[in-house]
Amino acid sequence: MIPEDVKALAVPTVAHRITLRPEMWVRRIQGSDVVAELLRRLPVPRAHGTTQ
Repeated sequence: MIPEDVKALAVPTVAHRITLRPEMWVRRIQGSDVVAELLRRLPVPRAHGTTQ
């Protein structure tokens, strides 16, 4: 898989495993929001030896 594929599958694969604090529930933040924000903030790592 290429990194874009991993990003596309991350939310449906991981979001249900996120345990939120009660204050996050009050703010109506869901596990999918947390995973999506992490994906937005973190750069996609490059494979060793690539020039892109």
